[in-house]
Parts: sequence; C-alpha cells; structure tokens
Amino acid sequence: MTEQSGTRQPIADQMYAILLQQFMSGERTPGESLNIGALTRELNVSQTPLREALARLEHTGLVQREALRGYRVAPMMTRDEVEQLMEARLLLEPSLAKAAAANVTDEFLARLHETVVEFRDSADHADVEAEGFNTYWRSDDRFHMLIAAQAGNRFLELSYAALGGQIQRFRLFSKFGRTGASRAAPEHEAIYEAIAAGDGARAAETMRRHIVGATERLLGT
Repeated sequence: MTEQSGTRQPIADQMYAILLQQFMSGERTPGESLNIGALTRELNVSQTPLREALARLEHTGLVQREALRGYRVAPMMTRDEVEQLMEARLLLEPSLAKAAAANVTDEFLARLHETVVEFRDSADHADVEAEGFNTYWRSDDRFHMLIAAQAGNRFLELSYAALGGQIQRFRLFSKFGRTGASRAAPEHEAIYEAIAAGDGARAAETMRRHIVGATERLLGT
C-alpha cells in the first residue's frame, strides 16, 4: 500500500478507518493484542502510519497501550465503569441539552434532525447488521457532539469531549446484542423536540432519561 495524493485519504487515515471498522464489526475483540509487526504484514503497510493510527485510536479510548507490551483493544467495560460513566454523564449532558435549547439556530436544528433520522433508520438493524451498527454508532456520536457544541460553553464542551473516549467504549461494547437502538430512537426524538421547542427543562429531563435508559439497556437491567 502506498501513500495517496490529492483528495484521497492519507495512509494513516486509512489505517484508522480500517481498524475502527474491525472493532465495530467484532473482528477484533475486547482485550485482543494489536501486534505492530503482525498488523504491518496483514495490512501491507509500514509501521509509521500504523503507529499514528493506533495513537489516534488510543486517544478515543478504544485502544490501550501498555508499557513493554504494546497496544491492545480496550477491554470490556466493567459494571462499575459503566455506572460511573453514567454518573459523570448525568452531571454534564442534561445541562448541555438545557443550554443548547436556549441557543437554537435553524442550521443546528437541521443538522441535529439529520442525526435523529439516521439513528431511527438504523434502529431495527443495529444489533444484527454491521452497517446498521455503523450508522447507529456515528449518528449517536454526532447527536451528542452537536448538542455539546451548541450549548455555547467551551469549558462544558471540553468536559464532554474529555469523556468522549469512554463513551466510545460504551457504544462499542453495547454492540453485543444490547444497543437498544429501537428504544433509544424515540429518546433522541424527544430530546430533539424539546430542544427545538426551546424548552430547556424538558430537554434536560429527556436527556437524563436517555442516559439512564442507555445504561440500563447495556447492563440488561
């Protein structure tokens, strides 16, 4: 594989996309070793772009690096980690939704609605088809990121971004038959409707219910 020019993706970007897809498809499982030498041979690429891609994936929380042992796919979240992540999100995301409801613009609502539609379209397939899960993953990420950005508080947005890697782990490990996307889709719609109406209190409450519901679905409670 050689470096591509023009508008095509650099090799590091290609490796990032390939590995991310392998994580989402379940081809590489939680805790699996990511040996640099084996990956260079398998993907027919040099070590430099591969290391760059792995470093970027480490930043997302989906890959971990251990001293003297190299990289591995992040392990499955423990029950305590899932519950602690819920607590952190509950402190932050209802406030972001409330603030976003006070800062709506036509452009923001149009982009947010696109994610709601994409998420709804993926709901029936997220647990059984790779493409459905990919759409679920990406639309869910955009939905929450758009709300965080629209809140208008850079420090709150950065706080949400700091949780981003762990939320990605949460999404990835919800893949195993428990995304609950068909139940989450109406929750996204309810959040969108509250924000579009400029109802900050309702936006906060619907976001709170969504976070609690997503956690309960992952834990099977």
